[in-house]
Amino acid sequence: MADEQKRSDRPSSSPNRRGQHRRKEDRKLLQHGRELEAARRLSQAFFQCRSLEDLIENVLQTALEVVGAEAGSVLLADYETKRLVFRYVIGEKAEFLHGMSFPWNEGIAGVVFKSGEPAVITDVKKDPRHFTGVDLMTGYRTRDMIALPLKQMTDYRTRDMIALPLKQWEGDPVGVVSVLNKREGVLNEDDLALLTIIATFAAMAIQQARLFEDAKLAEVARLVADIGHDLRNLHQPVVSGTELLQNELADVFAHLPQIDVTRARSSQKLCEGVIEMLQTTSRRIQVRLKQIGDCVKGLSTPPKFAPCSLPNVVEAVFKTLRVFAGERRVSLRSEGLGQLPSIMADEQRLFNALYNLVNNAIPEVFEGGSITVRGGVESADWVLLAVADTGRGMPPEIRDTLFTARAISRKPGGIGLGTKIVKDAVDAHKGKITVESQEGVGTTFSLTLPLDPGRIQTP
Repeated sequence: MADEQKRSDRPSSSPNRRGQHRRKEDRKLLQHGRELEAARRLSQAFFQCRSLEDLIENVLQTALEVVGAEAGSVLLADYETKRLVFRYVIGEKAEFLHGMSFPWNEGIAGVVFKSGEPAVITDVKKDPRHFTGVDLMTGYRTRDMIALPLKQMTDYRTRDMIALPLKQWEGDPVGVVSVLNKREGVLNEDDLALLTIIATFAAMAIQQARLFEDAKLAEVARLVADIGHDLRNLHQPVVSGTELLQNELADVFAHLPQIDVTRARSSQKLCEGVIEMLQTTSRRIQVRLKQIGDCVKGLSTPPKFAPCSLPNVVEAVFKTLRVFAGERRVSLRSEGLGQLPSIMADEQRLFNALYNLVNNAIPEVFEGGSITVRGGVESADWVLLAVADTGRGMPPEIRDTLFTARAISRKPGGIGLGTKIVKDAVDAHKGKITVESQEGVGTTFSLTLPLDPGRIQTP
């Protein structure tokens, strides 16, 4: 009876176990809540941030807030120099660290970057990778830190830290996230779990941002290459016209005492025509140079549609290239242009397209041959322009690369971009382009253009 009384007087352990279990579950729920909140904030940031810098700042700010840390940094790898670069830093002396770099195999961040494994350092003073000399130099009490070469350190001290690798999907690291000095307690495995989520999201977003920047640079490079090609071609009539003008003036001045009025007027008309062509071509070159500047700034000129006379565009092309064609004894002709209605078009783009087709054809045509631009009405809403030459024609392997960046040029010094520029101009007008060619007979490019691109529904 006494033994039973003693057993009944003992405090039961079940309530304690239940309380411990409940507290453990509460901590799990709290941790899940923190993880969901971090994921929510990052997802929101990825849609709202307009630049990589803004994204990195938001990622780091979120990381510090969710774990309650004082400072941190995002370091991105520079694969050319093999260094880790501080892209963003939060905390004391952050302005001194931003933009600094160090070899990617040094310090705690270097170990994390090279190994691809996260590291939780609760006391950096006991970690052999920690540069203790910084503490002696600054006099600041260190708790956790990211280690750097002494000459690159600031006077900010840390005591504990979590560093995580930023990886691409393929596993190659792109950088390191470091979070320093938890305000209450020390950084632990729960914080690591949170930051792992953040690092995963951050690596994906940074990689996407880089791909986007690469795509923009590739587009700029493509546009600059296209414009450079046009400038090369526009330069040719300037050279030809200048030489003709020089020869004509030399001949006139050599025979000035004997020259008659008729010859003088003829020479004057020729010189005036060449000078006008040079001025017009120079203005077109200026427009293309401005477009290069716009491309470098990240601006591409959208099509500017306005009422456009196709006969006037063709005549402008012929006027620019007539001297060049005359040197090769190639005739420039037009047929059926008078029946064409006015269309809504970007006149500069159409000029570039027709200029490239005619300019490319001139060297391909034998002496005494011709290049003809024909016009026709396809239907109530479409017109046709065909550029036909009596040149060498082209083999299938060249014809099949037309309208692509892989186009092959047969001109000395040519870079093969002419037909790609033509295709881009036609696409801007929602038109169509085809080519027929027979070796030894000639080539015909057919451009079908809508009367108004704004009324054409894109598929």
